[in-house]
Amino acid sequence: MATLEDAQPSRDEVRRILDARARVAARPPATADDVARVEVLAFSLAEETYAVETRFVREVCQLKDVTAVPCVPPFIAGVMNLRGRVLAIVDLRKLFDLPSRGLTELNRVIVLQDGDAEFGLLADAIDGLRSVATKELHDGLRTLTGVRDRFLKGITPQMLVVLDGGRLLSDAGLRVDESAAR
Repeated sequence: MATLEDAQPSRDEVRRILDARARVAARPPATADDVARVEVLAFSLAEETYAVETRFVREVCQLKDVTAVPCVPPFIAGVMNLRGRVLAIVDLRKLFDLPSRGLTELNRVIVLQDGDAEFGLLADAIDGLRSVATKELHDGLRTLTGVRDRFLKGITPQMLVVLDGGRLLSDAGLRVDESAAR
């Protein structure tokens, strides 16, 4: 018959159990770094909040002296001089068929760049940098089709629409070059 003393672990076993518990308790808690995240620049556009990965953002500047360009699609707002470089400005409101409101000096241009590809995205206002967990990005809504869906990276539960900067920059239809005017 087993006694109460037989049920008690030995001193060595108690030490092993306590050591194992101490190792578990000493582990640092899980942090946000343990989750894959992407840093984005959030901006307002037609009463909605959009974002693009910061790795594609070269700079943000004020909208100044936009010059209209003939023979380009309607979503090209024009070009502007950015420190001696001609920069095409894409108006996502027209590209995505969003309500349009006039341009003001409050508008900002988000300069996207990846390799040789470069253009500006027109924004109503800059909302700042955010860190988004990639697991939070969900596919677009079923009602979101066509061009908006083509450039979508995902939508967060907070309804932040994250655009795919790489797709935007690699799309030949969004580029303005000398052949467009011919």
